[in-house]
Amino acid sequence: MATIIDGKSLAKKIREDLKICCNKLKESGIKPTLAVIMVGDDPSSKIYVRNKNKACEEIGIEYREYLLSKEITQEELVNLIEKLNNDKKINGILLQSPLPKHLDINEAFQAISSKKDVDGFTPENIGKLCIGEDTFVSCTPAGIMKMFEEYNIDLTGKNVVIIGRSNIVGKPLIQCLLNKNATVTICHSKTQDVGEFTKRADIVIIAIGKAKFLTAEMIKDGAVIIDVGINRLTDGKIVGDVDFENVQNKASYITPVPGGVGPMTIAMLMYNVIKATKY
Repeated sequence: MATIIDGKSLAKKIREDLKICCNKLKESGIKPTLAVIMVGDDPSSKIYVRNKNKACEEIGIEYREYLLSKEITQEELVNLIEKLNNDKKINGILLQSPLPKHLDINEAFQAISSKKDVDGFTPENIGKLCIGEDTFVSCTPAGIMKMFEEYNIDLTGKNVVIIGRSNIVGKPLIQCLLNKNATVTICHSKTQDVGEFTKRADIVIIAIGKAKFLTAEMIKDGAVIIDVGINRLTDGKIVGDVDFENVQNKASYITPVPGGVGPMTIAMLMYNVIKATKY
């Protein structure tokens, strides 16, 4: 039976440490402040934004919310970002995705100052990650790396398979793992027979949004399984991309859904806000 990687309790520990850092900054007259921009009224985005607000309150980070009409133009959105870039009281800027289809999300992300890019999405920060420089790392990959560290899972020379190549998780995660000397394979929607790759993997990380996609037959005994997926079944139950009940009997470590990677993503966002404030 696998050891459950408890993202919830690890995230709590990180938030407690950040609260101490936040108080020290405030004692020096510095107030960490996060600006969150949300365009339209996507229900999932509302939940994520609410959770970020709650985490800021707990740590003591000032939270400013900019709720914009879904009819907003690209120029208006970029102008707001520029205004926040120039506001010395704002330390971090977060643009909640998805955006309405008429807006160019890449252009919007690129408008964010790399010094305030707490999501780690600007080309400058992604470039720094690629060459191994200190930078803001995308929050979900950063949370996953923190889990490996906490549970003493050595990545050196390990065969790691990532399923999913998104700009938010898969792609930055490749670089994080390479920086820790892992051997990385990435599978995606065009990969033929994903199971042929996962069966040989020491570690499998999956982020594709397909309920229970990774089955026990697709992994080897003792593999480490990191499940980034969040899916709602017809009965309302939340499950990951991994068939947890069966896979946990074969894996050595596994993250649950919920309570695994999700809480770590928000904890690492808070970490990045404090880091930006220190800059």
